[in-house]
Amino acid sequence: MEKQTNKKNRFQILIEILFASTKLGLTSFGGPVAHLAYFKDEYIDRRKWLDEKTYTDIIALCQFLPGPASSQVGIAIGMMRGGLLGGIISWIGFTVPSIIVLIIFALLYQNFSLGDAGFIHSLKIVAVAVVLHALIGLGKKLTPDKTRLAIAIVAATVMLIYPSAWMQILLIVGAGMVGLKLFKNRAESKVKPFSVNISKKTGIISLSILVFSLIALPILTKLTDNPLVNIFDIFFRVGSLVFGGGHVVLPMIEREIVPHGLMTADQFLAGYGMAQAVPGPLFTFSSYLGTMMEGIPGAIVATIGIFLPSFLLIVAALPFLNGLRKRSSFQGILMGVNASVVGILLAAFYDPVIKSSIFDASDFALGIILFALLNIWKVPAWLIVILGVLGGYVLNIIGSL
Repeated sequence: MEKQTNKKNRFQILIEILFASTKLGLTSFGGPVAHLAYFKDEYIDRRKWLDEKTYTDIIALCQFLPGPASSQVGIAIGMMRGGLLGGIISWIGFTVPSIIVLIIFALLYQNFSLGDAGFIHSLKIVAVAVVLHALIGLGKKLTPDKTRLAIAIVAATVMLIYPSAWMQILLIVGAGMVGLKLFKNRAESKVKPFSVNISKKTGIISLSILVFSLIALPILTKLTDNPLVNIFDIFFRVGSLVFGGGHVVLPMIEREIVPHGLMTADQFLAGYGMAQAVPGPLFTFSSYLGTMMEGIPGAIVATIGIFLPSFLLIVAALPFLNGLRKRSSFQGILMGVNASVVGILLAAFYDPVIKSSIFDASDFALGIILFALLNIWKVPAWLIVILGVLGGYVLNIIGSL
């Protein structure tokens, strides 16, 4: 009888997680910072699943890891509420609504020749405004001094001259080594302790799966020559190595896809612009890309590939977080890595964002207007998408007069 009661209570908890996370997945517009505010309102203020201190600690953990920070926070809260299954359900609720919208958009793009539609070009101009806004925000936060700004400039210069995914990884590693040398003395001395009910053994197993996959997937891709395996390899690697959140996915995935002919730059940026209009994490951009490459199976493989490292990293990091966060060397490495992220995004702002979007004075004017609305008047990103499409339509009418 007691076991049945426990099973019923566990089932109720999982349903509650699904309901709350789906609500957030349908309404959380505005990017990762806004997502964290929505989480606080729903999980801490309304449902009181966690206290504010624990929530702050979880956010700190996710800032130290590669991958989508807001998604990782949601996964961690789900795990603390309902175990590993709770984390999976929390991710499903928060992510699936935008996955569905982006898959439908990709199918419409393919079947109705949307590439020739005027609003597609407007979506690419929207991407200019959004990426520039993200770049400025990241720059203020992650390069507050001349040394870190210099790291960013070097990273941008190298990426513009030698654009490749491997060069990006080398830059991140190199910046981490520079950070270890230069910034470890700037580390915070007082770090709040963090406790979690995941064993170190489980964490080691999770990390081992991640490392093994990073080594085995490229080998498997070459041996099988299967497009779905190739897609999973690309997106798993990106999800494992990208620091800085959703906007930094743009250059890393672009280097893996567009130069290899898997899709055109126009198709890539149209999906990125559309991804701004939906709630939930920007990493669901992968669902659009997967659909464009290999249909619905490609969407499923790409989405699982890019998000799976987040699960593995959360489980791997939680048991060891206390010790790492207290180490000045670890904090120094992250300062260097974060500065290089700004430079990588700066390079991507030129190619492919600017090069594929701004062709004449009217494009530039629309981009300035959208950026001003986003950066100065704080208009939400989803509304910027609508205004961008309408603005492009108006400029086309004016231009034809």
